[in-house]
Amino acid sequence: MSEHKPKPERSTKTPPDPRAARLKAALKANIARRKAQARARDGHNSQSGHPAQDTDQYNE
Repeated sequence: MSEHKPKPERSTKTPPDPRAARLKAALKANIARRKAQARARDGHNSQSGHPAQDTDQYNE
């Protein structure tokens, strides 16, 4: 009763989608920018990876 319809053959290599590539690049840049902002907010030094020294004037 069930008929098997042949599936259309798919090429193994699809042409690149310019929109997908553009969105991927934008997402990567956005994530990098957010990480940099988070590091700056947390007071981490991007060179050493260690937190900045606490210079709170009330902490004696």
